[in-house]
Amino acid sequence: MNYNKLKKFWLAEQEIAHIHGWDFSHIDGRWDCREDDLPWDYPEIIKEYLSSDKRILDIDTGGGEFLLTLGHPYNMTSATEAYPPNVKLCKNTLVPLGINFREAVDYANLPFEDDSFDIVINRHGAYDISELKRILKKGGVFITQQVGEENDRELVELLCPNTAPKFKGWNLQNQISGFEQHGFDILKRDEHFCPIEFYDVGALVWFARIIEWEFIGFSVEKNFEQLCNAYNLIQTHGKAEGHIHRFMITAQKI
Repeated sequence: MNYNKLKKFWLAEQEIAHIHGWDFSHIDGRWDCREDDLPWDYPEIIKEYLSSDKRILDIDTGGGEFLLTLGHPYNMTSATEAYPPNVKLCKNTLVPLGINFREAVDYANLPFEDDSFDIVINRHGAYDISELKRILKKGGVFITQQVGEENDRELVELLCPNTAPKFKGWNLQNQISGFEQHGFDILKRDEHFCPIEFYDVGALVWFARIIEWEFIGFSVEKNFEQLCNAYNLIQTHGKAEGHIHRFMITAQKI
């Protein structure tokens, strides 16, 4: 096998590893992430609590793609985002609709008044429990689906051996304890692991560069030996596989 020829292809994938919002269509058909196999339905949980007269905030909205699928009245909808490319995207897509969008990088100091929201949602983003308590109305709910500390660990070990989890302790048990210590009532909770598979190394290179906070310091040059090992693994077994780690919480301010 001509690994140098493969390296040129992998370098090309590394070069184009950019993302708008949360769009993974570049690697469609080259990977499978079975997040649809989760035992809960995050949108349906939100809809259980959502009605047109309630004010909702989406923290770390990405490009607002998921938020818009809820079909909530725009004048009752707010969103925040911290990642600069997504901030620009939100200003171009959400603001013209009348959604109250704010750039927010400090999760402990969000740009909203006390008791502002009936519902706060957060899918795969950061949050501060004390700040959630401040901005939620009494009886308001926080609904989150989170990426746990063990996410993609097998794949990280494959490409970046001995890399410690960046978000150690980020799991259901620890987060439940935090909410309870802040006086929240836990309405729903669950945690699950699902398979994730890659069928070519180029897709894995692109993914690792996008999810840079997990694959810390990864590059084709630095991790070329590991990429060759991954190539041989896929040639032998048809895939490189790991698991995604997800948990969900619905917590009510009392």
